[in-house]
Amino acid sequence: MCGIAGLVDFSGQALPENRDRMERMVQTLVHRGPDSAGMGVCAGVSMGMRRLAIIDLAGGDQPIYNEDRSIWTVFNGEIYNFPELKKELQGYGHSFSTATDTEIIVHAYEQWGRDFPRRLNGMFAIALHDSKKGVFALVRDHLGIKPLYYHWSRERLVFGSELKALLASGLIERSIDVAALADFLCWEYVPAAATLFNGIAKLMPSQMLWLDLQEPRPHLHSYWDVPLDREKSGQSASAWQEEVLAQVRQSTRMQMISDVPLGAFLSGGVDSSLLVACMGKRGVQTFSIGFDDPSYNELAWARRVAAHLGVDHRDEIIRPDVVELFGHLMHFMDDPIGDFSIFPTYLVSRLARQHVTVALSGDGGDELFAGYETYLAQEKSRLYQRLPAWLRQKLVPALAEQLRPRASKKGLVNKVKRFAEGAALDPALAHARWRLFISDALRAELFSPEVNRQIQRPAGDHITALFTQAKGRDALDQSLYVDVRSYLCDNILTKVDRMSMAVSLETRVPYLDKDLVELAFRVPAGLKLQGGVTKAILKEVAAQLVPRECVYRPKEGFSIPIKQWLNGEFKPLLEELLDEQTIRQQGLLNAATITRLKTEHKRGTHNHSHILWALMVFHDWQKRWLSA
Repeated sequence: MCGIAGLVDFSGQALPENRDRMERMVQTLVHRGPDSAGMGVCAGVSMGMRRLAIIDLAGGDQPIYNEDRSIWTVFNGEIYNFPELKKELQGYGHSFSTATDTEIIVHAYEQWGRDFPRRLNGMFAIALHDSKKGVFALVRDHLGIKPLYYHWSRERLVFGSELKALLASGLIERSIDVAALADFLCWEYVPAAATLFNGIAKLMPSQMLWLDLQEPRPHLHSYWDVPLDREKSGQSASAWQEEVLAQVRQSTRMQMISDVPLGAFLSGGVDSSLLVACMGKRGVQTFSIGFDDPSYNELAWARRVAAHLGVDHRDEIIRPDVVELFGHLMHFMDDPIGDFSIFPTYLVSRLARQHVTVALSGDGGDELFAGYETYLAQEKSRLYQRLPAWLRQKLVPALAEQLRPRASKKGLVNKVKRFAEGAALDPALAHARWRLFISDALRAELFSPEVNRQIQRPAGDHITALFTQAKGRDALDQSLYVDVRSYLCDNILTKVDRMSMAVSLETRVPYLDKDLVELAFRVPAGLKLQGGVTKAILKEVAAQLVPRECVYRPKEGFSIPIKQWLNGEFKPLLEELLDEQTIRQQGLLNAATITRLKTEHKRGTHNHSHILWALMVFHDWQKRWLSA
């Protein structure tokens, strides 16, 4: 695990100033790799990294080269099937000088060329230079677990694991992409390849950027996709359960390879409980946190699962200084997300890092096996559409609007409001409604008229595009595909990567093992969502290994009491960041609209916590990164 950064100068010259730039870029990533640093320069290509040593502690420093040093790489992540690949490549005559998984990359490229990423099973962001052929490549893993950003101009390519590394090069003009900002406020993340910076893009999951240095124009292509062509199978439900359990066990154990202490996050829910059960008892350490508010505290469930499995469990009830913590965490949010759960994710990572260097996480189970309530809402929406139009479009939304929000984490009020709003949308967007936090009307109100004229695309165009890619499958599989390719990658995995790396903790996600993902999309939809039960097949599998009452309980999620905090601890910061006069002077947003949202939230007539929080995150980002 590490952070990588680099420059490709299309003049082919190793300019002296590029070494200084590289040192600045790499230094911004020290939290991703506190153990060592490395850098190399060859034919105009400069690459560097910071390393968190996990495998081959003595011999794994990067860059790593092939036998004649004509091919070299820096890489962030882990290749879990590297022992098998190493044996296969040795059979082809390749010789290895280290025991690290990184060396697999240069030899796999030698053997299979541009197709080499297909052979890798892991999480990775790779930069590779072939000096003989004069080609350069960036590669991101199948599901987008590890981040990779790039900026291309006629003179050079700049890349890095985080945006701050690219900005440290001093080669990129800082200006805001207002369309990306509109998307951020709608979804709490910037979708697809965009970032909030004009001129900086994300490499997409399972994407390779290929560059012929004689003709420096990047070519992008995808080497894999979530499979959507399910083979017909006569397997029984129990046979599917056996196959899923076997693959979860295999994926989990494969990802336990490590030369440093390893543990797991344990919430006491289905995904993390099954994962920990598949790790085995010997030496397993687990970690969880809770808050004072009982509706935001699942420690009792985590403790029960840990006791049943006999693992070494640690937990804490957290009483953080959230305002001070906000400023600290925003440093790691240069590609911002508006997800409240950055706080518990960071805090449980911090707890785990006191004892281990690697932690396994249950992320991905919901998107593969239909664990969110929105999937149920989508089914119920089909029945709801049979009601008379006047009832659906006027009476129900009007009644829902009159309901006042509750202080508890979840409740009927929020569900009714979300459902009524979602049912009024196009079917593709209706599925995503529980993650779309402002309407088209409110989006138009939020921005100044000048900015609104620059925002051309609809708020959900990335969602509808993904539904188009998934056409031909049943409604549930389409929704799962969309969530894997959007919400999971751009929100969940971004959050986990940034918050764990903030404390130099490597987090692994066994549910996103490529083979398990492919299996999950072969499982019949009716075994995932069954009789009003979400994630049905995974719950049946988990119930074989952990107490059944821990499996069949309401889903809680990993969050904080932000509704209350915005009227309490965060109130001064909210007023500071969303100061009406400052917003008016900036000219991007409509100050009157934001003042109205703040007032309604304070009075308790509406719960505007999502949009207010996203606005706070953006304004902190703007001060921190845009004007730096």
